[in-house]
Amino acid sequence: MQGKDLLSISDLTGEDIRLLISRAINLKTEGWLSLLERKTLAIMFEKPSLRTRVSFELAMRQLGGQTIYLSPAEVGLGGRESVPDVARVLSRYVDVIAARTFSHHALEILANYSDVPVINALSDLEHPCQALADLLTIYEKKGELNGLTLAFLGDGNNVAHSLMLAASLVGMNFRIASPKGYAVQERVLLTTQGYARENGAEIFCTEKPQLAVSGADVVYTDAWASMGQEAEAEQRRQIFADYQVNSELLSLAKEDAILMHPLPAHHGEEVAKGILDMPRSVVFDQAENRMHIQKALLAQMLGGLEISLGY
Repeated sequence: MQGKDLLSISDLTGEDIRLLISRAINLKTEGWLSLLERKTLAIMFEKPSLRTRVSFELAMRQLGGQTIYLSPAEVGLGGRESVPDVARVLSRYVDVIAARTFSHHALEILANYSDVPVINALSDLEHPCQALADLLTIYEKKGELNGLTLAFLGDGNNVAHSLMLAASLVGMNFRIASPKGYAVQERVLLTTQGYARENGAEIFCTEKPQLAVSGADVVYTDAWASMGQEAEAEQRRQIFADYQVNSELLSLAKEDAILMHPLPAHHGEEVAKGILDMPRSVVFDQAENRMHIQKALLAQMLGGLEISLGY
C-alpha cells in the first residue's frame, strides 16, 4: 500500500486490492483474533451511519483491538476545533482514525496533520471501503474479477467514483449510466481511463441505462439522493425515474448477473419494490463484507502482515 492512509482507491494498486481480498476471505474463517491487541481505532463521523460504524467497530474488536466513537457534537471538526488540531491530538491517543466527513478536503487535511493512518469511511468524493467490500463480494460470487463487466446506474457519486477506480485497477470493465449533469467527475474519469488502459479494462459512460446493463455480469445502483441532498430529493426522483433497476431492466443483463446496492435502499425508487429480495441480489453479503474487508485493511495497516495471494 502506498503511504500510511487510505483516502482514495488510488492509494492502492490492483495487487493491493487482490491481497486485501485474499486476506479478508481468510479472516472470515479465523474468528476472533488478537492481532491488534492494545491497538485503538478512533471512529469520527460527521454523518450518521449503520453499516460503516458497526462494521468498523466489530472489525477492530474481532482483531483484538479497541474502538472509540466520536460524534459530530463531540468533535465539531473544523468548527469547534480546527482539523489540524484534531489530527494532532488524536495522533497522541490512538493508532488509527476512520473518518466519515462531508468534505474530502477536510479528510485530506486530517491525514496531512495526523501521525497515524487515516481511513476514508466516506466523503463527498469517495467511499473506498465500500468499493473494496463490493469487489470482495463479486469475487466470492463469480470466482474472478478480471474481464467481468459491472454496470452502475444512477448518480456519479462517491460510491461510483471509488467503484470505477477499483474496477479499472483489477481489470474489470465498468459502465455507468447517468442523466445529463449527473456524470462522474471528469478528473476521476480520466484517472480511471488511465488505469483501464494499463489493465486491459473498458470504461463506458452513457445516458442510456439499457446500454450499460446489456450483457453485464454485475448490476449496481445507489440512492438517487445522498445525505446532504435531501432538498433535491423530489427533483432527483423525476430526473432519475428511468434509471430504476426493475425486472425489465435486469433482464438485459446476463442470466447469472448479480444485483448490488450499498444500502440504505429506497424501495420503489432506485430499485423496484421486492427486487432486492430476489435470489440474484447480494446486498446483504455486501453489507457483511464491509466488516471482513475492513478487518484485512486494519490488520495490514497496523500489523504489517505478510499476505499471500490466495488466487
